[in-house]
Amino acid sequence: MTTSATASGRIASIDALRGFDMLFIIFLDHFFKALNIGFKTPLTEQLALQFDHPEWFGSTVYDIVMPLFLFIVGAAIPFALSKRQLANHSRKQLYMKLLRRFLILFVLGWIVQGRILELDIKTFAVFSNTLQAIAVGYLFSAIAFIHFNYRQRLWLFGGSLFAYTLLLILPILPGIGRSVLLPERSFAWYVDQIVLGRFQDGTQYTWVLSGLGFFATTMSGVFAGELIKSSLPRNKVALYLFLSGTVLFFAGALLGIWHPVIKKLWTSSFVLASSGVCFALLSIFYWIIDVKGKSSWAYPLKVIGMNALVAYVLSHVFNFHLIAEMLLFGLKQYVGDFYYLTLTIGGFSFLYLILWYMFKNGTFVKV
Repeated sequence: MTTSATASGRIASIDALRGFDMLFIIFLDHFFKALNIGFKTPLTEQLALQFDHPEWFGSTVYDIVMPLFLFIVGAAIPFALSKRQLANHSRKQLYMKLLRRFLILFVLGWIVQGRILELDIKTFAVFSNTLQAIAVGYLFSAIAFIHFNYRQRLWLFGGSLFAYTLLLILPILPGIGRSVLLPERSFAWYVDQIVLGRFQDGTQYTWVLSGLGFFATTMSGVFAGELIKSSLPRNKVALYLFLSGTVLFFAGALLGIWHPVIKKLWTSSFVLASSGVCFALLSIFYWIIDVKGKSSWAYPLKVIGMNALVAYVLSHVFNFHLIAEMLLFGLKQYVGDFYYLTLTIGGFSFLYLILWYMFKNGTFVKV
């Protein structure tokens, strides 16, 4: 892991969008739950539900968080692996760099949600979280970017979704019958049981075969990054990003009629629909920040986005809600039902101060 005192050559809208995405995890999900505890109205209840995952079928606002992370990682690949960098490094050097990033992300995944810090092999989960999904998506998308041209990458994108769709509906499972898109009855779940065994994470999520979906989601970001990096006028780039997002979203919705949107299986319909939303969000951020030049409003998002990995790891390893309670417990007698909201805002403020201090000092941690 390295630190850099500069961040030149970055796309401001991508940094802001990364911060926007991270804001969901480190603040907004807890904020809307806390808001509902305080107000207890039908509106706040619905908002809180939108910042939680559905039981199985369908999607909520909160479900865009993980695919948006993968998408943004993909969007950065055309910049990170520019022609100059590819020309100045041997294939061995490039692969060592990719493998190093893959391993760091995977180990960090063990730390934040793999329960490795419990030092108990019985609770350890090998593959269980967003960082590890990013590791898989990044590694194979970067390899595809290095070795294949644009048209070939499109075929890989579509082929991975087609193959994963067939793998979810065709195989016959021992003791179950044909694979179906239900909890613990899909081929993806069966493969996880075989490959991960007792080191599964204990949830309904699938990970091994879902890697095909993680790859496709990250590749959609690569296509967006290539569009931004192209010689097209910026206003056309913003338009094409939005149109691409519209097409992908409706393609996912149409496929979802037959092959449902299920985040826990990362179905191909979910990949298409969520990638469409990611394209649309990037087009909006890109239009406002990079085309219209209105960026001052995004400063707090950049503070978070340029150290997103730090924010993610710290928010999972340290309990900032508990830290806030240690300092703000005296307010409980005055705020009543809004005490949880007070602690949520306080905990986020402490984390943001750390990120702001790093930003002001030009310290940016990246893998």
